[in-house]
Amino acid sequence: MRIATVALVVKEYDEAIAFYVKRLGFELIADTPLGHGKRWVLVAPPGGGARLLLAQAGDAEEASRIGNQTGGRVGFFLETEDFAADFARFTANGVKFLEAPQHEPYGSVAVFEDLHGNKWDLIQPK
Repeated sequence: MRIATVALVVKEYDEAIAFYVKRLGFELIADTPLGHGKRWVLVAPPGGGARLLLAQAGDAEEASRIGNQTGGRVGFFLETEDFAADFARFTANGVKFLEAPQHEPYGSVAVFEDLHGNKWDLIQPK
């Protein structure tokens, strides 16, 4: 078994697609209309890994979780094989980093926010 897909609640589909595809360089895997304004939208980093299901909030309860799905903690970890190049590319694409790169015993890492404020680690493991 493996975790294949993780749902991420977003404000609006097209805005979220633009962030993940244009700023982070993810691939748009699927964008299928489901009726009643719902869509099945999957994005994934190039090279594989778990996919994100971009799920537009359907009510006030879901909307209240946008940007804080993990209680303010880093909840998503994007591994890279070239930390310096991806950090530079993300920065040039307007991705907001919350700290300077850190070089820890486990690897190089920096925390960034997605378009709604969810925290991510960009990490190159040792």
